[in-house]
Amino acid sequence: MSLADEVQRIGAPVRRWASTQKREYTNGEERPLAGDLGAMGVYVGLVSAAAAAVRASGRKLPERIPLGDAVLLTVGTFRLARRIAKDPVTAPIRAPFTRFEGASGHAEVAEEVREHGGGKHAVGELLTCPFCLAQWVGTGFVFGYVTAPRATRLAALTMTMVAGSDVLQFAYDAIQNGGLAPSSEGVDNED
Repeated sequence: MSLADEVQRIGAPVRRWASTQKREYTNGEERPLAGDLGAMGVYVGLVSAAAAAVRASGRKLPERIPLGDAVLLTVGTFRLARRIAKDPVTAPIRAPFTRFEGASGHAEVAEEVREHGGGKHAVGELLTCPFCLAQWVGTGFVFGYVTAPRATRLAALTMTMVAGSDVLQFAYDAIQNGGLAPSSEGVDNED
């Protein structure tokens, strides 16, 4: 028996099991389980390669992260993940996997995944989900912090400043539109 035949023989029950799991999980909906598994594999591969590179470089991991750095990286992760997932200027990155649906909030777009099932679907979901992207962005910031802390702090500071500016823009718009004016609800008007 050849090696290819042996692989086919051993792989057949695994493929049957995976097919059964997909059918029972998806309940008739198109879900990109294989694509999601591929994305997880890419993530694990990248993290493993980065960890191996850090180890090979002899860099020591920090004993602890100062609270200020943790907050800076957290806000930077939030803003960069949202920028990638929702900003009109980053649409060219998402375009091969999504379809423009319209505006969504202030300076953001709504997009739908173009293909259902498979790898393009999984990538489309990842690129349009700021919650999903935060894992990847945060991991990048962590490895950046370990290998080049000053540059990483600067990059995170930029995104944190943008997030702060966003808050101020929303507050300004609310003031301009009377959104922060005292409400007359619940006030008795006695003539």
